[in-house]
Amino acid sequence: MDEDAVDVTHTSDETIQWRRDASTSRTVRLLWAFGVGTFFAAIGTVVCWRLYRIAGEAAGGPGRTVVLALIAAFAATVLALAASSNTEAHLARVASALPIDAPTGASVDRAMDVAVGSIVVGIVIGALMGIGRYVSHNELLAVGAGPFTGLAALLIPIGFVALVLASFLQSVGAFDRDDGTIYLYEPEHAIDLAVIDAVSVRQIGDAAILKLRYAQPDGQYVQGPRRIVVPPAVARDIATLVSSQN
Repeated sequence: MDEDAVDVTHTSDETIQWRRDASTSRTVRLLWAFGVGTFFAAIGTVVCWRLYRIAGEAAGGPGRTVVLALIAAFAATVLALAASSNTEAHLARVASALPIDAPTGASVDRAMDVAVGSIVVGIVIGALMGIGRYVSHNELLAVGAGPFTGLAALLIPIGFVALVLASFLQSVGAFDRDDGTIYLYEPEHAIDLAVIDAVSVRQIGDAAILKLRYAQPDGQYVQGPRRIVVPPAVARDIATLVSSQN
């Protein structure tokens, strides 16, 4: 989807179903592509740097030029595929010449997201390392290339945080107003609003983080998620229902 939106469906007057994942939410999609792409970019940078050095030792400047040209051609091909309006058909033609199965459907979108994310992050890492090497070689900073290589290395934990956020912001479920129950499907869980004392809502883009405060009858701890992510419209309905019953 081109917009930051979620798939919300009214299956009846009393039931709302929703799905927010990489195929329906741009926020989740970007976080997931950046997170996974960062790890592939880190691995790719190490491999490309090794090939660059080996080519330089074996053939000098021309060898390094060939490696850089191959890397640039690969990146341009991936970006062209991602920008194509018929990516799936192009991938199928490429896969037909290789002993692999081409991805189809939503898998194509996720594969291209990862590929583009890897290239973008790889360019950033390469630029930082190149600047650091230039600064160190010309002794422009007393600390040498440290700040630039440090920034490049910092992308890995940032990518991990992005993956955690993407996982947290995904949500698939339904809200039955008649039963006063929230049904979560990934993982499966049913939350009876009769045991909820209060809720607070914090909206971030197309997501609403719903903080639940459970009642403790006779001092007993009630199991269940304390924070869930739902579409803003669903969050408002839940907050209204909890407020009316309390």
